[in-house]
Amino acid sequence: MSRHIDRPHSLWFDSALLPGGWTDNVRIRIAAGRIDQVEASTPQAPDDEHYAVGIAGAGNVHSHAFQRGIAGLSEHRRGSDSFWSWRDAMYGFVQKLQPEQFEAIAAQAYVEMLESGMTRVGEFHYLHHAVDGAAYANVAEHADRLCAAASDTGIGLTLLPVLYAHGGVGGQPATESQRRFVNSIDSFAHLLQASERAVASLDFGVLGSAAHSLRAVTPEQLRDLVSMLPAAPLHIHIAEQLDEVRQWQAFARCRPVEWLLDNATVDARWCLVHATHLSPTEIPRLAASGATVGICPVTEANLGDGLFPARDYLALQGHFGIGTDSNVLVDFAEELRLLEYGQRLFHRERNVLHGQEGRSTGYTLFAGALDGGSRVLGERTGLLSKGYVADIVALSDTHPSLRERHGDSILDSWIFAGASAVNCVWSAGRRVVTDGRHHARERIAARFSDTLRDLLEFS
Repeated sequence: MSRHIDRPHSLWFDSALLPGGWTDNVRIRIAAGRIDQVEASTPQAPDDEHYAVGIAGAGNVHSHAFQRGIAGLSEHRRGSDSFWSWRDAMYGFVQKLQPEQFEAIAAQAYVEMLESGMTRVGEFHYLHHAVDGAAYANVAEHADRLCAAASDTGIGLTLLPVLYAHGGVGGQPATESQRRFVNSIDSFAHLLQASERAVASLDFGVLGSAAHSLRAVTPEQLRDLVSMLPAAPLHIHIAEQLDEVRQWQAFARCRPVEWLLDNATVDARWCLVHATHLSPTEIPRLAASGATVGICPVTEANLGDGLFPARDYLALQGHFGIGTDSNVLVDFAEELRLLEYGQRLFHRERNVLHGQEGRSTGYTLFAGALDGGSRVLGERTGLLSKGYVADIVALSDTHPSLRERHGDSILDSWIFAGASAVNCVWSAGRRVVTDGRHHARERIAARFSDTLRDLLEFS
């Protein structure tokens, strides 16, 4: 599938979620990959494509696409089991991965994202080098592969090359298992330039940057990184694990988020991924910064990270986005459901993240996640409004859980009643999913299967 901008065309929905709320009889005209016009309460025209329910496509703020290849393969306990033991297993997988295999796995993950209603992905990309740790002749070899997977599947890509300079807090040397990740500031600047050329091949492609974590860069390197793309999205893993927090406290005599807020200009272009372990004083400071927290509920549960303090943070109007991180399960509605259910289990209440009066919990989660994705993925997405990228999802009203649902109850039933309700998906105006299936699903899945057979045959 080649990526291109389709001819102008119109979609007509029985009901659509517009910026002003749910509206009946909505026509959305698409031109050059963007929404050119939105007409409310208008009759269907002969050339309109007719669908039941229209919502904006979601942004996935945090993905490591290649980790889709080990989903479900680390569920046997061997002694002490934690994030750190899972990381060792992931490192073992990484040592074998070749560029064409990297691309095949990414394409499979991107198909699954699109089928679940995610139309743009923030790819937190830190696997840069060859198996022996040497740079490829094309230093952006894997960035090119990610762009190829995005082009093949049609997903919008925000590429976030990651600076990973050290193996631990305080500038510790990288281990042999981390050699495929590591760059100096100078080699990373070269990688960014090459990645910019790769992203330029995509419609609505965005280039940002990322620091892997405070343990993988020095304070001086972080300052250099922040200045490299001063207007672009900037992401970082932070405070995911309690051990990570303790290590940083021993080194810097303060907590990780506290240190970042004190030592960097954290603002709306920042996405702090996970931020799971916040102190009572960090929560209001982070909410007031304008940054977005990238919450990845499925991965955080799978790795035993802990629960983000979402109730207190959202009560202060803090911004959040949703990521699929390790891609152990790619399902946007499941991420939202688990975010709320984690809070219910912790607080022993229902509808914890209910938001504003008169709106449902499903609406609050959905609208918040779309807003966060738009803020930190570098494109105008997340709204069915003129000028925004035409990333649109049609939900079916034929699933039993969505029968006779109207307004916010559509989102509530999709998220909480487990309805596989995604019917069609348009990315930048091009329909890539029909009847819940990506147009290239079989071809991409076959390539993915062949790739895993080769990678895991002698594991």
